[in-house]
Amino acid sequence: MEIVKIAVEWAKAEVFSSRFFIFFALLFILASIGFWQLGKTEMAKAYIIPTLVAGILLLTVGVGIFFANKSRVTNFEKAYNASSADFITSELERTEKSIGEYRTIVFKIIPFIIVAAALTIVFVDKPIWRAICITTISMMMVILLVDSNANARIESYKKQLEMAVKN
Repeated sequence: MEIVKIAVEWAKAEVFSSRFFIFFALLFILASIGFWQLGKTEMAKAYIIPTLVAGILLLTVGVGIFFANKSRVTNFEKAYNASSADFITSELERTEKSIGEYRTIVFKIIPFIIVAAALTIVFVDKPIWRAICITTISMMMVILLVDSNANARIESYKKQLEMAVKN
């Protein structure tokens, strides 16, 4: 039953983590509104759409993580009571899959996107493209920051699951 408590704590930490995506999403949306209302230069006006899109994307990610893990909290105990061995096995498989996705997406693709956007800033002189690239870099940094912490949490959770299997 200790493993259920650990699983619930992990899911609650993920729910808390999703709030950071939502917080940054709201900041991006507010920035978009600010650029729309106060932007006088061509460069400032170029940020309106990119920051709005980034805000909507981060909001979608945050809300998705929030609801996915909120429902897990209630389902963990039911799944464990049905079959503790199956619960641990399915959680181990899910954590391994998630860790693999983090390795690919968060630690390879996102840095590549940041580098590509940075290079585009250097070689393209149009305000809209610079705004898109700077906003993309900002959004990717938020994702990298939040997901690197989530990766550490899921690796710790996986180790605890593996210890439960041994016991």
